[in-house]
Parts: sequence; C-alpha cells; structure tokens
Amino acid sequence: MAEIKVPVFSESVSEGTLLTWHKKPGDAVRRGEVIAEIETDKVVLEVTAQQDGVLQSIAKNEGDTVLSEEVLGVVGDAGASAAGATPTAQAPAPAADQASGPVANETSAGGTATQPDSSGSEPARRDDLSPAVRRVVAENNLNPAQIPATGPKGNITKADAVAAVQGGLTYQGPQEAAVPPSMREAASGGQPAASTPQPAPTPPSVQAPQGARTEQRVPMTRIRQRISERLKEVQNTAALLTTFNEVNMKPAMDLRKKYQDQFVAKHGVKLGFMSLFVRAATEALKQFPVVNASVDGKDIIYHGYYDIGIAVASERGLVVPILRDTDTMSLAGIEKGIGEFAGKARSGKLTLEDMSGGTFSITNGGTFGSMMSTPIINAPQSAILGMHNIIERPIAQNGQVVIAPMMYLALSYDHRIIDGREAVQFLVAVKNAVEDPARMLLEL
Repeated sequence: MAEIKVPVFSESVSEGTLLTWHKKPGDAVRRGEVIAEIETDKVVLEVTAQQDGVLQSIAKNEGDTVLSEEVLGVVGDAGASAAGATPTAQAPAPAADQASGPVANETSAGGTATQPDSSGSEPARRDDLSPAVRRVVAENNLNPAQIPATGPKGNITKADAVAAVQGGLTYQGPQEAAVPPSMREAASGGQPAASTPQPAPTPPSVQAPQGARTEQRVPMTRIRQRISERLKEVQNTAALLTTFNEVNMKPAMDLRKKYQDQFVAKHGVKLGFMSLFVRAATEALKQFPVVNASVDGKDIIYHGYYDIGIAVASERGLVVPILRDTDTMSLAGIEKGIGEFAGKARSGKLTLEDMSGGTFSITNGGTFGSMMSTPIINAPQSAILGMHNIIERPIAQNGQVVIAPMMYLALSYDHRIIDGREAVQFLVAVKNAVEDPARMLLEL
C-alpha cells in the first residue's frame, strides 16, 4: 500500500482545504491520475496517485483543513484490504462521475440517508448531491427534483446541473423546497438557515419568486480570504495615490489591423493591446527605476529586472501570474505567455511559481467595460497600471476637433517612495510609447 499525502506547501502557505475528491474508496486509480484537489490561499493544488491500484481508504473529507504532507488516504492493490490502513473518515457515497466529485453522504434534519437496494430500483435521493452539483444548484436556485438526471442510479451529475442552467430551467414550486435541507445547513454553518438561501445577484437566466427577500451565507474560499487580507493590508500600510492620463489608441489599432494576419501566420497568436502596454511599461520602468522598486522596512529595494504581473479574472477570484524578464520578450512571446496564463486560470492550473514575485503589475478593467478606476497595488510592489475601455470621443488634434478611440490610463502608486513627478512622467512615457508604437518597437 502507498499513502496519499498532501503536497509540500511553500513557506508562505501553512495549510489548505480539501476541496474535492475525484475518487471514492474502491475506485481504481492510475499512476499520475488526479484523485483530489486542495485549495490554499493562493492556488488549487492537484493530488495525484503515485501508483496504480485501488483507493482503499480516505482519512480526510471534503472541506477538512489539511497540512503539508498530511496523509489523505491509502492506495493499494485491487485485492488488498484496508483493515489495517490509516483510520478513515466517512467515505463519500458513490459519485455520479469523476468530473463532479464524490457525493456527500449527508442526512437532512437528522434523518437517515437512504441507499438503493442491490437491484438499483430505489431512486437516488435528490439531496445527496456531490459538492460540485450542490454548488451549481445553490448558486442558480434550482430544484434538484426538476433536473433530469443521467448519472448512475439516477444521480445528478454536474453536467446535468449545468445543462439545466443553460437550458433556462428556473425554480418552480415552494421556495423552501428549492434547496435540500443538507445544503441549507451547510450554507448557514451547520445551523438552520434564517431564510432560504439564494445567490446574490441572481443570474439573468434564473428568476426568484416575486416578492422573495432571500439571503444566502456562503463561507469565503481561502483564495478570496487571502485576496481580502492583502488588499486591506495594502490600504493600511501604503500611501496610495492615483494619477490619470489618456492615450489615443488609433496608431496601435492601425498597426494591429495592418499586421494582424501576418503576425498570426508567423507566431500562431493574435496581436493584442496588452503586449504593447507590457513593452511600453517595461521601457518606462527603465527610465524610472523607483516605480519598479519595493519597500522593505526602512529600505528601498531597486530591482534590476522586470517581472510584470498580469491581473487575470478567474472563477476563484483575481489572480496575478507573472511574466518574467519582459525586457527580453518579444510581442509574440508576451501574447503567448498571457494566453497560457489565461488558460491555466480558467482551468485552475496556475501554480505558486506562476504567481510568485513580480515587480510591477498591469490590470485591464476595460475588458469588462470599465471607463476609469483606481487600481490597488499588489504588495510588495509599489505601482500598478490600469487600462480601461476604448471609447470614441471628440478630441482636439492639430487645431481640429476629431473623433478618436481614446483610453483612460491610471497609475496607482505608493507615495512613500514614488513622488508625483516620477509617477506622472512614467505614465506620460507609457502614453507616448503606445501612441507611437513604431518608435518603441524600433527602440528609438
């Protein structure tokens, strides 16, 4: 037999939460197969099997706090017995499929969970849902009894729940019955819910009963807790200030339009605006090294390299993976790096290494329609550049009023070490580079 252990955490991570079991005791596993996921305050880590065999037992349930290298379970040969294995936690009920994780073997209102008989003729309980299904049901206020189930023995799979949402299924029936009792207790920390849980805001495809005044208490994920702590820490310690400017995006748009097809044909990736801003910011950081510096006690640390964090929105919250040595990267390399990070963020594959370090950050609220904002720096960095929506506006150009695609830029910075003069000049340098990309690319 071989023990399944929690991966070794980095020095900055003390513990994690067992997020999902993808296998249940008795299931066959293959070497290298992902069998569980652990959420830390930075990333979601995958736990893989170290050998072929059968999951004999588990020592931790979903939602349990786990420490570095702690034993999660045991994998053994198909004929091995788990009698002498590590004491196990209560095993999850059979899962609908691996994608939705194991089914929680919970009871409602103190009752006893029913199990299908050997013939499989008894229908599965609709409040015995896997964590993944339970989340979709709660967030979209679905009635499990109304979801067509395709899983084994009538279980609802995550795909079933998602299909119900995409198909426009809305709750029909008594509001209290929309969410199983076990789900209501979980949402209220084990106590009877004061009111029926419902997500806020309600997704457009789901309509709550008219006049309903519902609430839902949902614990923050570890990543969301960490985001909250870091942002508040920055506000409490840094002297934050923001300066603004605007950039005429027409030259950059003309450049992209002219060379886009050739760029894609050669590099296999589209030319976006973010790579131009990364290059522009890198050149501006060379001119104003203090913007690339950080505070450590009473010292200022000047970095002789340029590692730029790119803020990426994910389902688990805002993450900032790092493009390293951007002064050596081509536009194509930057675009490929950003595309890779975006894909890893969507699939939850970002690693601690991907998000460690960084000397400066860029965030693009314009992708969501933001016209102007004051971004918060990503400590211990001292500045962050905010991009925004491109809007056609009338501007004065060579004594004439013309319509041009304009973008507001924002630079938030730590006024403890960066003076207003340096911040303003840095932002002007970025503006000038983007408005004349040929000079920047030719290093003139």
